[in-house]
Amino acid sequence: MRSASSSADFAPAGPFRKSSRSGGGPNCVELAPAAAGWVVRDSKQPNGPVLHLSHAAVAALVAR
Repeated sequence: MRSASSSADFAPAGPFRKSSRSGGGPNCVELAPAAAGWVVRDSKQPNGPVLHLSHAAVAALVAR
């Protein structure tokens, strides 16, 4: 189900940070906070596509 959030709601509101589980390797994801949730990108492609995840989706992922 899509929400009514605009792309401005998912503009990064802080710096992207690499996962602490990445071990410093090249295959990492980075997350940045946004007003409506989190923005996720591939660290190898910082200008590439991003995923927009809600606060609830990230909380469920981290809880696993």
